[in-house]
Amino acid sequence: MGGTVVLVAYGGEGPEREVSLASGKAVLDALGGTEWTVRGCKLRKAADLIAAVEQVRREGARPVVFVALHGSWGENGRLQSMLELLEVPYTGSGPESCMVAMDKSLSKLRFRAQGLPTPEWVEGSAADEARFLGVASELLDVFGTVVVKPCSCGSTVGITIVERRDELEHAAARAFRHDDAILAERYIPGRELTVTVLEDLRGGLEALPVVEIVPDELNGLYSYQAKYSRGCCSYVVPAALGEEAADAVRRHALGAHIALGCRGYSRVDLRFSGEGAPALLEVNTVPGMTGTSLVPKAAKAAGYSFADLLGHLVQRASDSGTAFAAGSPSSWRGYRGS
Repeated sequence: MGGTVVLVAYGGEGPEREVSLASGKAVLDALGGTEWTVRGCKLRKAADLIAAVEQVRREGARPVVFVALHGSWGENGRLQSMLELLEVPYTGSGPESCMVAMDKSLSKLRFRAQGLPTPEWVEGSAADEARFLGVASELLDVFGTVVVKPCSCGSTVGITIVERRDELEHAAARAFRHDDAILAERYIPGRELTVTVLEDLRGGLEALPVVEIVPDELNGLYSYQAKYSRGCCSYVVPAALGEEAADAVRRHALGAHIALGCRGYSRVDLRFSGEGAPALLEVNTVPGMTGTSLVPKAAKAAGYSFADLLGHLVQRASDSGTAFAAGSPSSWRGYRGS
């Protein structure tokens, strides 16, 4: 057979499985119209992908994996570690960056260490819920509104905006249904923004046009339903921020991408009140690629078709080889050839 086969890995087992299935289908459809040879790999467990890789190699071809698994072991570094052990090139960030980005509290610590603004927060575990409720109450008293959410889930799963102390216990219980570690974070009123950071084939970075999300929900939360249901929110691309504010938002997004040692691409989520600097919330190393997803919207505004964007990510992975040096945030541009 020879050549390269792109295995689109999607599905998984976590609460974001349905989103991943939609992303995987969209990626398969778009890449199917390009020069790449593409196969779908709908996963329930990691062994499913290992079998697909071995099959491609038995056929005499070289596998490259397009990672479209959101959340759980597809985005927390485990899948990426496995692919590096197998010496299989893949799209997106390496194991350490995925692990840090998946844990919102760790991400915020990294932001703070690099002097990047992020809302104040407190973290708690299921084993120490009473202490968490106490410190979260203190945070609520200081700032008036907090957001309670799981540390390691995406797609706005398990998130609650809390304005009163008697709402905290219910919010914590909702978050704990999805993760053993949760956080309460100062709520930043204002505009919901996101920036896609894209790495070119030479390792340079580009911040694509800022996207503003305008939910139709009364509470202004960009919820799971709003994200993945057509008509539940609108988008402004590029966001009407003015040149100075837009530059600041893009600059902070690039800073977050670099602070977490990301590679290939990422999507950085921020809140912007218009007063002071934009506030970094999180970095998504495997952002959604559905029909309502934000990365394709930003790419379109920058002049990239969806197929062009996906082909670029595959080419970046294929050219970079297998694994980036592990353990060092400064190693995000280095690679080992396959």
